[in-house]
Amino acid sequence: MAKLRYGIIGTGGAGQGKHLTSYAQNPDVEIIAVCDIIAEKANQAADRFNVEAAYTDYNEMLREEKLDLVSVATPNHVHAPATIAALQAGCHVHCEKPASLTPALVRSMVAARDKSGKKLMIGLNNRFTNWAQFAKAFVDAGSLGEIYHAKCGWKRRRGIPGKGGWFTTKAQSGGGPLIDLGVHFIDVSNYIMGFPKPVTVSGQTYSKFADGQAFNPKASGYTGTYDVEDLAVGFVRYDNGCTLDLEFSWASNIDSEYSYVELYGTKAGLKIERGQVTIFQDFNGTPLDSKPKLKPETGWGMAECLHYTECIRKNKEPIARPDECVLIMEIINALYKSAEKNAEVKIKA
Repeated sequence: MAKLRYGIIGTGGAGQGKHLTSYAQNPDVEIIAVCDIIAEKANQAADRFNVEAAYTDYNEMLREEKLDLVSVATPNHVHAPATIAALQAGCHVHCEKPASLTPALVRSMVAARDKSGKKLMIGLNNRFTNWAQFAKAFVDAGSLGEIYHAKCGWKRRRGIPGKGGWFTTKAQSGGGPLIDLGVHFIDVSNYIMGFPKPVTVSGQTYSKFADGQAFNPKASGYTGTYDVEDLAVGFVRYDNGCTLDLEFSWASNIDSEYSYVELYGTKAGLKIERGQVTIFQDFNGTPLDSKPKLKPETGWGMAECLHYTECIRKNKEPIARPDECVLIMEIINALYKSAEKNAEVKIKA
């Protein structure tokens, strides 16, 4: 079969480090064109990946190049319009996380996918890890019993991505660490649990480090807009009685950065911390802890991109479906609303 003609919209960190690097090693893909609103970045990516066509306007790229597959790796506020444009141009789309800024925008992406007949996958790379796939299979087998409570988080001691760039500008990012880091582990927790339906969310956000140093000056400048949180905490109730605690920060006075998922089941518990799975059980009245020996992870995005090209080739449903991302954005948006109103927020059916 002919290789899939591939183009990318957005050649920043995730664009080059994840998408282009992974698809360049994919035997089913030929990189045809790159696009970035900053010409220097587009040209640098084209040189690095030996691509002839470099654009600054993604609509022009979609018109001029007959592409089969497009990655969208732009700032969050461009995800929906760029994805919809690519779908309307007859392309399959691999869009970075978060899918978009609001549940309504994600629904518009789903509608465009359905109308186009093409596939759309969201770049929720944690679903493709060996630890997530093991945990999901373990839960699906009933080995945890009834999951009645869960926790997830990703906390950094010092990890604000600059000050004044799109990450810290709410109109472009949608928020701070909740939508940046939280989308990963809220998603993977719900994915492993089988996506119970969220019904209410309560939470709080804090911005205590905005006027301090820019902890990652390479990402953006020391001055400019900072209208997002640096810590978000929350509590989700589901229709099956399960609950979820969550906490995400770019900067906190803690020991060190770490990420985790914890599931509390009636038969066993499961914890994932820094990619290590631990299972907590009871054997004849004796506590038993076990650590599965999982295969080493592949490079950032490799498993994800291989999976997506296989889905296109074999007409399979992608693991990271945008339909499920609607629920994730419902949770994230509800927490932001809860923090604004200082009250619990119901999620509409």
